[in-house]
Amino acid sequence: MTGLEDRQRLANDVEQAHQSGAQLSIACQTAGIDVRTLQRWKRNEVGSDRRPLAVRPAPSHALTDAERDEVLQVANSAPFADMPPARIVPMLADAGRYIASESSFSPILRAHGQSGHRAVLAHHAGCARPPPTLPPHPVRYGAGT
Repeated sequence: MTGLEDRQRLANDVEQAHQSGAQLSIACQTAGIDVRTLQRWKRNEVGSDRRPLAVRPAPSHALTDAERDEVLQVANSAPFADMPPARIVPMLADAGRYIASESSFSPILRAHGQSGHRAVLAHHAGCARPPPTLPPHPVRYGAGT
């Protein structure tokens, strides 16, 4: 995306070249823009980028707050607490229950800080047991003596 000041400068440079006798298409090509881009910039009076200010309606198929809460509740329930969405959704489907897709589960879990290795998160949430120890090394007699 070209900034406002760069667009204004490029548009002015191309216009000056065109008024000095250069073909518009050659002047635009030299500036690295298309003629159609220059026309659009001129039509908008080389204004600022209005895309960030655009009003975008919410998709009609977006999950409601209640559905998002249900996804979080199911993902944190005992049988699924240590599973990623890629395992939760098929298990729910096998049980004949559909809440949301894997791609809908992931951002909800991420928003609540539950993305990543869910098995590690679930394991460390409930207990603080010491790490396992290795058995003692067997003593070998008669080797090298």
